[in-house]
Amino acid sequence: MALEPNEQEKIDSTFRNGSLTAVGIILGFCLSFVNRWVSNPNDWGRIDILPMTLMMLGIAIQVKVFADLLSRDSLLAAKYDRACRVFLVGFLIVAVGIAIALANDILGISSQAMLGS
Repeated sequence: MALEPNEQEKIDSTFRNGSLTAVGIILGFCLSFVNRWVSNPNDWGRIDILPMTLMMLGIAIQVKVFADLLSRDSLLAAKYDRACRVFLVGFLIVAVGIAIALANDILGISSQAMLGS
């Protein structure tokens, strides 16, 4: 079935809905992780700024993608594919922030404990 010259390729809405669910779950996990880390009673240090900044940047990107996937035009294949790529970038940024925070904790240079109290 060929597309008309002015018609853009679309994805099925059920496929988009599954992706929207996955993005929401991962976004919820990231927000939950940051909430737990922020509510830690230990003092913050300058060393904690980089991982927290990366995590918040990644989460902001994920929220933007979540909003993009909720829009009607996200059924267009090009917009859907772009949203998926941008989401993975946001997820990787959060993962790098978590890895840095974990390394800081393992090396003992951060007062924000990730591995226990």
